[in-house]
Amino acid sequence: MQYKRFSDFAEEPELLNGNKLKIEEILNKEILITGFKISDSKFHKSNSLKCLTLQFQVDDEKHVIFTGSMVLIGQVEKYKDEIPFITTIRKIDKYYSFI
Repeated sequence: MQYKRFSDFAEEPELLNGNKLKIEEILNKEILITGFKISDSKFHKSNSLKCLTLQFQVDDEKHVIFTGSMVLIGQVEKYKDEIPFITTIRKIDKYYSFI
């Protein structure tokens, strides 16, 4: 009898890794978005109940940021099929947005 291997059927999500940065460190800089994950937020200081882990590259180095920005979460969900893509994150009034 031939048995299946776990790796033949398991669809484990790719882990997002890289140097952790703060969103302020990459504002107005061109970045290459390579992956994301949306999970429940551990912090409820903001109005968001979700947390976006965003993986990106700058000069061929992988990085990640964590944010509760509902605008960024909405944009990455809407355009997830376009990943990877180049963008810039800007702060517009009180929120962050891809441009």
